[in-house]
Amino acid sequence: MQSVGLIEAAILTAKLIPMPTDSIPKFTEDPAVKLWAAVPDEGKRLILANVWCSHCGRGVTITDYTGSIVGGDLLLSGFCSECSGKVARVVEFGG
Repeated sequence: MQSVGLIEAAILTAKLIPMPTDSIPKFTEDPAVKLWAAVPDEGKRLILANVWCSHCGRGVTITDYTGSIVGGDLLLSGFCSECSGKVARVVEFGG
């Protein structure tokens, strides 16, 4: 039997909330839009549904998010779908 890692377990138990992944009107920079566009739709759904919330103590879905470039990577900043606290997720592009 193969063990499931922590990230995989969070993805498997995450509450998926339907959300569009193709248009992000609040991204602050054109490069952020280009990086997000490079992520396949299924990858976007998994990323958006697996953001750590320190208040809830588990992976949650990010809502009302914006995107910007930090150190060559994409930073998604938004709110927890459960408690409405601030959350963020870095999407690394290995630059």
